[in-house]
Amino acid sequence: MICGKRRGVAHCCGMHGRYFDLSPGGVAWGMESALDYHSARALLAWQIELGATDAICDAPVNRYELEARQPKPTARQAEAPPPKPKEVDPVEVARDIARGVRDLAGLKAALAQFEHCDLRKGARNLVFSDGKPGARVMVIGEAPGRDEDLEGRPFVGRAGQLLDRMLAAIGLSRQDNVYITNVLPWRPPQNRDPLPAEIAMMTPFLERHVALANPDILIAMGNISCDALMGKRGITRLRGTWGEAWGKPVMPMFHPAYLLRQPLQKRAAWSDLLDIKSRLDAG
Repeated sequence: MICGKRRGVAHCCGMHGRYFDLSPGGVAWGMESALDYHSARALLAWQIELGATDAICDAPVNRYELEARQPKPTARQAEAPPPKPKEVDPVEVARDIARGVRDLAGLKAALAQFEHCDLRKGARNLVFSDGKPGARVMVIGEAPGRDEDLEGRPFVGRAGQLLDRMLAAIGLSRQDNVYITNVLPWRPPQNRDPLPAEIAMMTPFLERHVALANPDILIAMGNISCDALMGKRGITRLRGTWGEAWGKPVMPMFHPAYLLRQPLQKRAAWSDLLDIKSRLDAG
């Protein structure tokens, strides 16, 4: 209801309950009326039909003063902010899980259940390993490609076929005396390079993998493998020079996929293979 003096508008003195009907032909009354529910509702509907939108009292109300007079909530009354969810460090989770693994089968199962790496959502298969567990030589590649993702085994495409020929040249094979795995067990989208965070969360599993396989020599194929094993990149500079990771000698080498694109570098790879053979022969 609104307070008005023009024709057709209802005036209400809300504090006293007096109503003045200023409608054409209306009857005004100034005494307090005892309206029943239905009469009061009909009168209110009539006032709304005339355009009344607000109820106005006899005296204006300063809302700003009302707000100033209201007591402010104390520190105890104020609601405490909800606690922030505890952030999970995938690397620490991976370390804890890897420490509890006792064999290669358990490690594969732990990787399959690890939920903090988004690569698993887009991959067809977990690519764990191939070859002879316990062999003296362990080859560590970077990440599965399309063929590896389809078959669930590392190094099975064209690069894998070249790797098999390289190993055979020095008397090695995955069937008899070589064990093979990757830094990442899942294929990155579009074969992109693994992200640093992905490498970091997979490294504890890789370290445990090396400990359980217990090879005499590690071969790091490509930059990603050198980064995960030794914290170094620059395969052109690193290849051909022995390094160390987790107490094992490491030979960095060009990745077979790179050698397919740069066949002139096969000479350098052959030199690295001969170096590996010499160390194996020396015992």
